[in-house]
Amino acid sequence: MKILFKNVHLPEEYGFGMGSVNVLVNDKIIAYVGKDLPSGEADRIIEGQGNLLAPAFYNAHCHSAMTLFRGYGDDLALREWLDTKILPAEELLNDTRVYYGSVMAIAEMIKNGVVSFSDMYFFLDSTARAVGECGVKANISRSVVSFDPDLDVLTDSRIKEGLDAYNKWHNEFDGRLRVDMSVHAEYSNVEKCCRYVGELAKDLGTGIQLHLSETKSEHEKCIAERGMTPAEFFESTGVFDVPVTAAHCVWVSDSDIKILADKGVSVAHNPVSNLKLASGIMPYNKMRDAGINIALGTDGVASNNKLSVLREMQYAALIHKGNTYSACATRASDMIKCATENGARAQGREKCGRVEVGYNADLILVNMNSVNNIPVFSYDSALTYSACESDILITMCDGRILYEYGEYTSIDIEKITAEAKDVFAHYFD
Repeated sequence: MKILFKNVHLPEEYGFGMGSVNVLVNDKIIAYVGKDLPSGEADRIIEGQGNLLAPAFYNAHCHSAMTLFRGYGDDLALREWLDTKILPAEELLNDTRVYYGSVMAIAEMIKNGVVSFSDMYFFLDSTARAVGECGVKANISRSVVSFDPDLDVLTDSRIKEGLDAYNKWHNEFDGRLRVDMSVHAEYSNVEKCCRYVGELAKDLGTGIQLHLSETKSEHEKCIAERGMTPAEFFESTGVFDVPVTAAHCVWVSDSDIKILADKGVSVAHNPVSNLKLASGIMPYNKMRDAGINIALGTDGVASNNKLSVLREMQYAALIHKGNTYSACATRASDMIKCATENGARAQGREKCGRVEVGYNADLILVNMNSVNNIPVFSYDSALTYSACESDILITMCDGRILYEYGEYTSIDIEKITAEAKDVFAHYFD
């Protein structure tokens, strides 16, 4: 199917300034970008009305099914939040609950312009099914924890679940679904397990998702007990010898940043979650200057309450200005790249995350005629500092429109919401 977006504006890096352009999508791929009208007839023409056509957002770190725990345990310190609220609640998870938690998360992300997410959680069959039904992309992984130094890695149930998911789901749904390996964090794993998962990922040719130096106590305890930082630990175990997305990285040292840069580790920056849990502020500028691929993640809604990469982008754009006392510390164009192209790169998805010929058609149409966006002197500025989630008019993934002017095309939102509310209401019964 050929869809023509007519008279739209693009982010400024594409070189069209404030002028309008036309973008043709042919099946899954962007076939034309330019000021002229492309030759041939389109099956559908979407009149842009001067709105912004931007790359859709990529969520580089979340726990989608934690929509089950939105608002559960707010305003608690991290350890108290985990030990008294989240970990006991997760003991009650099952396939049905994770399925509905995942579908509701995906519906929220679609509405907020997100077409792909990196997920670290449990009951992967349920999340995989939700991804397939809803039409989005995802890199899912089974979070592995290990505390026994004599662990039999060949029979460990968590590792087996991750491997089974890889064999069953990797590259399903025309490549929309990918399966990564995962070690939860340094503090929740023994060295033997990390070494094995690293080798397993290398053999499979897949990536690894993990948490890294999220809190000061985590970072300092690792130094005290292992004589090295969490980043140094993962490097020593070979985990960084495969493509890795490391979430948080709030307390990394300068030498850690060099390790991440040298090893090509992608960092998932989660500013809202880190602020809400009082974990701190990631050293964005040092990482950017080191050449690290920085993407944006929401984390789970239990530590964020929303699944909005747009909000992450806006927080990131502001906190690093304030934290460095420099209004030039972040640029709107860089933030857009973190939210889009860098997220696709972290997921290992080539030809994604840009409005460019030959790239997958992952696009959002953003209302530039809403009162909060008028007047527009810069489309980058409008998206980064002014736009709201409600300004997202259309969300397209791989050339398929999933959300258009308030209506879902791949989800029966009334039915799924009613069913999910019943599941959520009886979660602790």
